[in-house]
Amino acid sequence: MTADRKSEAREKFLLGGIVVKAGLSKADRAFLLGGLLELAKVTPGSAEHRRLRDIGTEAFKAAAPAVVSPRIEEKAEWP
Repeated sequence: MTADRKSEAREKFLLGGIVVKAGLSKADRAFLLGGLLELAKVTPGSAEHRRLRDIGTEAFKAAAPAVVSPRIEEKAEWP
C-alpha cells in the first residue's frame, strides 16, 4: 500500500469514527450526505460555524458517544 493510499484510508477511518461518535452509524446514507452538504454551506468564522464547532469540541471531550436522536431514520442495509 502506498503512502498516499494509507493516508487516504486513515482519513476515511477517522471520518467514520466521527459518524459513530455522533451516534449516526445506522443513519441513512442520503440523510448523512444531505446534512453534510448543508454544513458545507455554513460560512467559516460565522456565528453558526462557531456554535457548531463548540458543540463538536465538547463532544470530542466527552467520554461516551453522543446520544442518538430519536428522529434519526435507521436503515439496516445500504444500497
